[in-house]
Amino acid sequence: MRFATLAQLTEQCREAQTTLGRYMLQEQVRESGSTEAEVFGQMESYYQVMKEAVRKGSTEDTRSRSGLTGGDAKRVMQYREQSVPSLGGEASMALAYALAVSEVNASMGRIIATPTAGSCGIIPGVFVSTQERFGWSDAHMVEGLFAAGAIGYVIANQSFISGAEGGCQAEVGSAVGMAAGALTELRGGTPEQAVHAVGLALKNSLGLICDPVGGLVEIPCIVRNGFGAVTALAAADMALAGVRSVIPSDEVIGVMKDIGAAMPEAHRETAKGGLAQTPTGKAILGELRKKGGRP
Repeated sequence: MRFATLAQLTEQCREAQTTLGRYMLQEQVRESGSTEAEVFGQMESYYQVMKEAVRKGSTEDTRSRSGLTGGDAKRVMQYREQSVPSLGGEASMALAYALAVSEVNASMGRIIATPTAGSCGIIPGVFVSTQERFGWSDAHMVEGLFAAGAIGYVIANQSFISGAEGGCQAEVGSAVGMAAGALTELRGGTPEQAVHAVGLALKNSLGLICDPVGGLVEIPCIVRNGFGAVTALAAADMALAGVRSVIPSDEVIGVMKDIGAAMPEAHRETAKGGLAQTPTGKAILGELRKKGGRP
């Protein structure tokens, strides 16, 4: 890629008078040697998998093999039908869809890791719910995925996207930033506004530890996907309203790297700290071992 930072990406989009999504698509074509139709078609196939996971998780049984999780997306969907969500209809739908995809992952279903399996529900939750709300075409959503990919490319190369390296800020935080920036562009925001959305989202995720109970990508990973989708919506609205990330987004990414590097091993996906080491977390691990589900 011809950019390493979000500042460079924004400048190149400005010079080319194009969007983050279109620019990333062109970069992929240039680097891969494939045609634009081939590169776009591959991304479109990923989006179809995301939509399938949303449908499956919100309508079918998603009980995980451990038995610890499943059915929360359906519970939220039922709540939406029977009551008035505090979030309102649109944000609560993004929440439900994000839970749905994360539950599909926990039940060994097919998902797209965006950017990781542990954060796989956030972008689909945001994308599918807003597509339904605004009536956008699949082609429009696929361009949004390229925008999210450009943002994720910078984060992955300048910081972390792995919980084992940088904590959950690296997984859920990165996904929230990617979703927020992409949604800002999908709604007509400028590349500058999209990049501000990334910084706003990431600042709200700094320091988030990775503490999977029993070492499984279930508790608290699934609910964090739901919260992450809602945060992405908020960050996009802030950016579209003209709210700026006072600390440049590239500097926020750098801080995320510093925090991740300083984070104790116990808080980086080892299940040796945080919620995993609460009395209940330890009891769950003991039950899993009895069942032969964990070593």
